[in-house]
Amino acid sequence: MIADRRVLVGVSGGIGIYKTCNVVRQLTEAGAAVDTVMTASAAEFVRPVTFEALSKRPVLTSLWERDQALSHIHLGQSSELILLAPATANLLAKAACGIADDLLTAILLAAKAPVLAAPAMNDRMWANPATRHNVSKLSERGWKFVGPAVGDLAEGPSSSPGRMVEPDEIVANAVRLLRAPSSGLNGKRVLVTAGPTREKIDPVRVITNPSSGLMGYAIAAAAFSRGADVRLVTGPSQLPVPHGVEVVRVETTEELRDAVGDDLDRSDVLVMAAAPADYRPRSEGDQKLPKTDGAVTVELEPTVDVLSATADKRRDGAIIVGFALESEDGFAHARQKLKRKKLDLVVLNMAREPGSGFETTSNRVSIIGKDDVRELQKMTKLEVAELLLDQVEVLL
Repeated sequence: MIADRRVLVGVSGGIGIYKTCNVVRQLTEAGAAVDTVMTASAAEFVRPVTFEALSKRPVLTSLWERDQALSHIHLGQSSELILLAPATANLLAKAACGIADDLLTAILLAAKAPVLAAPAMNDRMWANPATRHNVSKLSERGWKFVGPAVGDLAEGPSSSPGRMVEPDEIVANAVRLLRAPSSGLNGKRVLVTAGPTREKIDPVRVITNPSSGLMGYAIAAAAFSRGADVRLVTGPSQLPVPHGVEVVRVETTEELRDAVGDDLDRSDVLVMAAAPADYRPRSEGDQKLPKTDGAVTVELEPTVDVLSATADKRRDGAIIVGFALESEDGFAHARQKLKRKKLDLVVLNMAREPGSGFETTSNRVSIIGKDDVRELQKMTKLEVAELLLDQVEVLL
C-alpha cells in the first residue's frame, strides 16, 4: 500500500517514545522508506541504534553531523509525510513559533510535506491555554493531529487527554495521509455492512450464521486508508473497530435495513458485506422454550431484503456492491443477483471453497460486473478488500 513512500518520523523526548519504536517497525514492514530524526532529549529515552535497527536506515540526531550540513533541506523536501511521535508540548511550541534550533525543527521549517502529530504530555500541559493556542495555530497551517488519548500517564492514572495514542492508530492515520491524495475514494462517503444478524426464537435462542465480519471490517479499513469517510454497520462481532471508522451496531435484519436506509442517500458507495439471516421465527417466544425429548417445530418467515427495501434511497450515481455466498451454480446465482438487485458489482465466494467464506482470514472470490468477471486467487481478506475497492474506484 505504501511501498517506497518516503516518511520522516520525528521523535522528541517523551515517555511515549516506546510506542514510536512500533510505529517505525510497522511503517517499515509496510514498505515505506522511514527516516528517523531524533532530538537530543529523545536520545535520553531510547538510543538511536534502536530506530536504525527497526528502519534499516541511518538515524539523524544533530544539525552538526559530518557530511549532513544540508540534511534538513534534503529531508524536508524529499519526505512525503512527516510524522511526529511523540509530539511533546515543547516541540509543538517551537514549531508554532517557527523556532529552528535543532535538526528536527529546522526540517519542519524547510518541509513541504503534510505533517501528522501524535501529541504526548501530561494532561495539564495538554489542557494549558498555551498548548491549545499552539495546536490551533498548527492546525490552521494544515497540520493533522491524532490523539492524545485518555489513559495512564507516566505519573499515574488520568481521566483527561494527554497519553499518546497506540501505534496502530498512528499508522492508520499516516497511511491515510499517504494514500488519500491519489485515491478516487478520497472525500467520498462509503457505507459498509458486516457480520451476521440474529433473529430471536425466544429470550435465549437465536437464528444466525457463523459470519465473523472479517471481510466487511477489512473493506472499511481499506476505504478509510484511501481517504473515505466510512460508516460501518455491523452485526454482532468481537472484532476491533477499524481506526477512523464510524460504527453502528445492529442485531436484527430489520435493524440492518434501518441503519442502511438512514445513510444510503448520503453515500457514494455501499458495500453489502454483511450476512443477514434469511429467515426469522414468525413469532418470538416471551419465555424460554422448555427443552423436550421430542422434536420442536419453529415456523419461519423470510426476513426483509435490505437492498430492495432501501432502493428508493439510493443516491444517483452511487456504486452498490453485493456479496453472494453460494454452495452451487455460483456464477449463475451471482449474475441473477447482480441484475435483480441492480448492483454494480457482486463478490462471489463458494461456501465449500477451502480457506474461503466464514470465519477465515483468507478468501477466494470472483468479482462480477455487468460486463466482466475477475477471478482472484486465494488471498487475505484485506488484499481482497483492496482489489475490490480498486474496481469501485474505476466505476466512480
